[in-house]
Amino acid sequence: MNKKLVAALSGGAALVLALTGCSDDSNKKLNDWAKSFCDPAQAQFKKIQDANGAMQTADNGSTDSKKVQQTDSAAFQKISSAYASLAKSLEKAGPPPTDQGKQAQQNAVKELNSLSKGYADLQKQVDSLDTKDKLKFADGLRDLSSGINKLNKQSEAAFKNLEAGDVGTAMAAQKGCQNPAASGAPAPTQSPKS
Repeated sequence: MNKKLVAALSGGAALVLALTGCSDDSNKKLNDWAKSFCDPAQAQFKKIQDANGAMQTADNGSTDSKKVQQTDSAAFQKISSAYASLAKSLEKAGPPPTDQGKQAQQNAVKELNSLSKGYADLQKQVDSLDTKDKLKFADGLRDLSSGINKLNKQSEAAFKNLEAGDVGTAMAAQKGCQNPAASGAPAPTQSPKS
């Protein structure tokens, strides 16, 4: 069950990390903007990836529910903190130098803050789950998975707008915004079985 939860969480991280495009050095302002966001963002992306990894390995099917709860709670806290830091990095970087840059930046900051709050709420929910009853605990994790999917869908539009066109290309050229899966790091490619 926990692996399904991790798959849903990984979708949120993948949303942030799924920056594609080719490098184009002709627009120095845009590349400078992308660097100002992506460089500090790299550590936050790693925190999200590490938290997802911790949850993936926390439950081998026979792991104590209390241990799974503690691992998931710590991971939710790290993810919440990482999204809050990403929002601050994006605010500090300012809007990208494009026609719709200000609106796209504001939307993305709002969604990052919403993700941070959402994961903080999930941490409270996982902390309140009954670990004495494995079935109730599994049901509770299933409910959390629905919440995660909802958070991911809410943030998708703002990221698509922020990463549109030349902005996405400039961000993809920055090491801090590149998808770790492209460099050989594991990435979920299918829904794991429970």
